[in-house]
Amino acid sequence: MTSSILTFLSAMVFAWIMTGRCFKGKMLLETVVMLPMVLPPTVVGFGLLAILGRESWLGVLLERMLGQPLIFHWWAAVAAASVVSFPLVYQTVKTGLENVDQELLEAGRVLGAREWQLAWKVTLPLSWRSLLAGYTLGFARGLGEFGATLMVAGNIPGKTQTVPTAIYLAVDMGRWNLAGAWVLVVVWISFCLLGLGHWVRSRGALGTR
Repeated sequence: MTSSILTFLSAMVFAWIMTGRCFKGKMLLETVVMLPMVLPPTVVGFGLLAILGRESWLGVLLERMLGQPLIFHWWAAVAAASVVSFPLVYQTVKTGLENVDQELLEAGRVLGAREWQLAWKVTLPLSWRSLLAGYTLGFARGLGEFGATLMVAGNIPGKTQTVPTAIYLAVDMGRWNLAGAWVLVVVWISFCLLGLGHWVRSRGALGTR
């Protein structure tokens, strides 16, 4: 839940900044942001270890703030899930923002509306379906994250263990019934979230006809 909220908010802000703006290096920046979607989880995990580990300045700063290294802390699991789900959320949210009629925004500016008023009264009401779809897809992606999480957060029961790592541990210990139960839970949640995302997008498509 923490990861999905942080990812959604950061993706919204970034999509808002990138939508409708052209600047040098925009394509390169968006390519870098989308990389976690196509990179192997171990590569993402290694990158997080390099950025957040005790040998980096950011890792040292976070260690001072948390009172312990971020690696193998539950915040490391949040970071891993956020990084791998961010591209999916960002792309979905950005698509929704780009579909907002720019003439409505321009009309609002002519009438004296400020940018925050346009965002609250025009952009958000018109793009809420994409925002909801982005959140649900990001939640589902973060829920299933395994490789990067295992590398940076480990699999410590009661501390950094996530559902995918719990399934891995149960299978490794031969507890097939427990692993099967967890699998059914994950499949059901993911199915419901993906179904909700599909329904929202289909309703939006019908509404534009």
